[in-house]
Amino acid sequence: MEAAFQSLNLENFTQTISEPIVLVILAFLSFLGLIIGVILCIGIYVYFALALSSIAKKMEYRKSWLAWIPFANLFLFPILTKRKWTWGLLFFIPVVNVVFLLICLWEMLEKKGYDGKWSLILLGGLSTKPAFLFVVFVSFMVILGILAWKKK
Repeated sequence: MEAAFQSLNLENFTQTISEPIVLVILAFLSFLGLIIGVILCIGIYVYFALALSSIAKKMEYRKSWLAWIPFANLFLFPILTKRKWTWGLLFFIPVVNVVFLLICLWEMLEKKGYDGKWSLILLGGLSTKPAFLFVVFVSFMVILGILAWKKK
């Protein structure tokens, strides 16, 4: 093991990293990644709020503006499925939140004339694999978009 560490030429490595141009490039790339991440998060939030607001208007709920308020928008799901708003507290309990969202989405899909089985894709939210969670997230956003803007 010591031979492996001795074969590394750490002197050249530290000289390369300590060069100011490399540090500037790394700082710029980090900042660029941060900006792209923030813009992406804002875009996802705006899409979610627009879709949820549109769904609330289609279901003739007067306070569709609640879709734009963080955390309050979660309480729209039980309201739109004719439950008390306090059921929205279930969204703050791990695992229960996925099942409750599935139930709410199933009922919303059936009210709009779609097959409620499409909401079963949310069961993938119980997975721990990042790639599968990404597919579930995108599927959920597509289902919200269909509920919001597709005429049926």
